Amino acid sequence: MAFDKSLLDILACPACKGKLQYVAQKDELVCRFDKLAYPINTGIPVLIETEARHVEMEELESLR
Repeated sequence: MAFDKSLLDILACPACKGKLQYVAQKDELVCRFDKLAYPINTGIPVLIETEARHVEMEELESLR
């Protein structure tokens, strides 16, 4: 099941309540402010901080 990108209008980072960016190559939602990447499992975003991975600055720069 693919992620529905229209959800980006209503989803927010659980840590800071900011916007999330969809990264199709990794099937993740990224919060640039908190430098966290939330996984998407079978089309469903897992917006739990303990499930997120830390994103390095170099990786964030490559997402622009």
